[in-house]
Amino acid sequence: MTSTVLLAEDDRAIRDSLVRLLTLEGYQVTAVADGIQALAAIHKEHPDAIVLDVMMPGIDGLAVCSVLRAENDRTPILMLTARVETSDRVAGLDAGADDYMVKPFETDELLARLRALLRRALPLPVPADPPSTQSVHPADGLIEVGDLRIDPTARRVWRQDIEIALSRTEYDLLELLARNAGIVLDHSTVYDRIWGYDFGPGSKNLAVYIGYLRRKLELPDAPPLIHTVRGVGYSLREP
Repeated sequence: MTSTVLLAEDDRAIRDSLVRLLTLEGYQVTAVADGIQALAAIHKEHPDAIVLDVMMPGIDGLAVCSVLRAENDRTPILMLTARVETSDRVAGLDAGADDYMVKPFETDELLARLRALLRRALPLPVPADPPSTQSVHPADGLIEVGDLRIDPTARRVWRQDIEIALSRTEYDLLELLARNAGIVLDHSTVYDRIWGYDFGPGSKNLAVYIGYLRRKLELPDAPPLIHTVRGVGYSLREP
């Protein structure tokens, strides 16, 4: 089945180039030039994925993303931005984006990230033998690690009975770590399981998402759950 993509980009040259690229790759593409048109097209066509420029007239990409997430629209969103500062990237994640790319970008990488976002609609595999630090309750399907509780069916997360709102990527990353609690997952494994593509040692994608997830899981007097093993990867374990 052909995947549908909504492309929102106000620069005509970039927009036309991306339409040609995505069409040649077999996607069915709807292209618009601003945020107002983007929301109208998304509500009408319900695309499989959205490629969204940040800087657009009328309603910018961050606002479009925030509106969709407020409507509980979980369509995967890849943000395109000319901004390189970490604070700007965090703003995109805060708005609910699943991934971002800084312009100028390599077209092969954009296609790889888009394929990864579309693959992530599939559920994460469950290990046959969960680690001993993880508690799985077959009756209700919950995953518990210390005071962290995850409901995979509803994609909801609590710590100390306080519900924590996560973006799609943050949730997928946390569930992966929780299902492998006590195990150190290396960078390549996480990239492959969450993004479906290893962006290499120079990428900061994973570190940004780990940092953002840590901040959301922080509670007063609560010890950290996610630990860095320098040069290897990350592990989630009970305090």
